[in-house]
Amino acid sequence: MSAFQTRSLVLSISILVFLLGIWEMSIPAKEAVGELTEYEILMGGAAPKAGVPPPSEIFVKAFNELSNPFYDAGPNDKGIGIQIGYSLYRVLTGYGLAALIAIPLGFLIGMSPLMYKALDPFIQVLRPISPLAWMPLALFIIQDSEGSAIFVIFICSIWPMLINTAFGVAGVRKDWVNVAKTHELSVWKTAYLVILPAAAPTILTGMRISIGIAWLVIVAAEMLVGGTGIGYYVWNEWNNLDLTSVIFSILMIGLVGMVLDAIFGLLQTRVTYQE
Repeated sequence: MSAFQTRSLVLSISILVFLLGIWEMSIPAKEAVGELTEYEILMGGAAPKAGVPPPSEIFVKAFNELSNPFYDAGPNDKGIGIQIGYSLYRVLTGYGLAALIAIPLGFLIGMSPLMYKALDPFIQVLRPISPLAWMPLALFIIQDSEGSAIFVIFICSIWPMLINTAFGVAGVRKDWVNVAKTHELSVWKTAYLVILPAAAPTILTGMRISIGIAWLVIVAAEMLVGGTGIGYYVWNEWNNLDLTSVIFSILMIGLVGMVLDAIFGLLQTRVTYQE
């Protein structure tokens, strides 16, 4: 680790500690509740009021959850590891299906100006539609919450990959393609040996954007379909007014998203193309 990276890490930790300290001190101490009358107890006076928890409570919650993340005590009581596993399964399934369609179609659009002109209006109309707007239609047609959530991931993941693939393929230098033609390479060999290596960084950028959008959308989708997943976990804990669990789950969503982005960032460094 270089000196610059060390200084940036120390600065990040210092900012985090400072913000957590302000957060901890800004939460007022809980007042002791005196003896309540029978009427106050019947009216819910004995129940503690919900409030924003201090970081210390969240750390305790995180320790308890992460010490046994894969427990399964019933349909509505599963560990955070199981919930994240369900979400990752849906994300990766929809994302994989989108990649299988977007990358070949992007090659076709990028290599054929005619196909670009023909398909561009459809892309421009469908791309701005919010993924969650597709959920009612998906539930009606598919009639399965699991399949509907995967479809929503598919429809939100396909556009960045498709557009970046088409842009990367179309941006390959024409003289390279002409050299391939002079060597009488087939279209498939030209695409694989010449265009793919040159367009790979741009394609991976689209894939990196897509995985971030997919992870963002699955949380909202699972809040709607329910059952399992990190989105359902957040919504269920909110219904229980357990803000400590809600904040803990939000942090876990961010950490998993950071790991997914870091994986694709590492892949990008491995496929950097130099002329």
